[in-house]
Amino acid sequence: MQRPIADHLLRPVRAILRAMAASDDDLELALELTALADEITLGRFRADDLAIETKPDLTPVTEADRGVERLVRDRLAGARPGDAIVGEELGGSGEGPRRWIIDPIDGTKNYVRGIPVWATLLALEVAGRVEVGVVSAPALNRRWWANRGGGAFVDDGRTTSRLHVSAVARLEDAQLSFAGFEDWEGIGRLDDLLELGRRCWRTRGLGDAWNYMLVAEGGVDIGLDAEVKLWDLAAPMVIVEEAGGRFTDLGGTARADGGDAIATNGLVHDAALAIVGRRPSR
Repeated sequence: MQRPIADHLLRPVRAILRAMAASDDDLELALELTALADEITLGRFRADDLAIETKPDLTPVTEADRGVERLVRDRLAGARPGDAIVGEELGGSGEGPRRWIIDPIDGTKNYVRGIPVWATLLALEVAGRVEVGVVSAPALNRRWWANRGGGAFVDDGRTTSRLHVSAVARLEDAQLSFAGFEDWEGIGRLDDLLELGRRCWRTRGLGDAWNYMLVAEGGVDIGLDAEVKLWDLAAPMVIVEEAGGRFTDLGGTARADGGDAIATNGLVHDAALAIVGRRPSR
């Protein structure tokens, strides 16, 4: 039997939905599930006895990663029994036009080192299009979300605000954020990343989902990744798009499963892609 969601977890969700003056059952469920995830992740963050393993791809996974994904799957099985699910740690299950996409802790490497830049990402894809996305970063006391056609929002525990990308129109005035050099070097494109950085006003290595949320907030104008997975991008994609931005793979196609990504305010997207976009095969 599932335990009920604690009222102290639901209060901020209800406040958020009241502030939006709108209701969406799937969005409300996603917000509730990420609130539950926050209880697990914050409870084990910086714990001396945190259990950490190394996956076959040599990336870390913690008990909190698996605990969050199991909890979200369990809740979805009860609330949306006909929906498919895919998650970073436990793979895919079910079939059908509706699919939930889970990244229990985006930024696990930060999490295990005690760096507060990490988040739970939850998205709902319907007929191949991401319709709902929530990014919850409790150690930063921030939660971002969007539903298709309903706008994008951020809550910092005090206020809820609508998100808007920046109005920066030139690369020379743009701020660029990227996760790090390693992945770009791995695909032989580090020089292109450096060239984009030289063309921009300022660069910062912020990385992970926060990278894209800063684009949605208007603080960063370009965020990009050389190697990422569907669960890293699905929730950020709809949030950036609903904030007025553009989100594509490095080939310029609007998709979350392309293996790489660039998010911008839209105004500098093509100029950035001209430098770091995929080169045609010869």
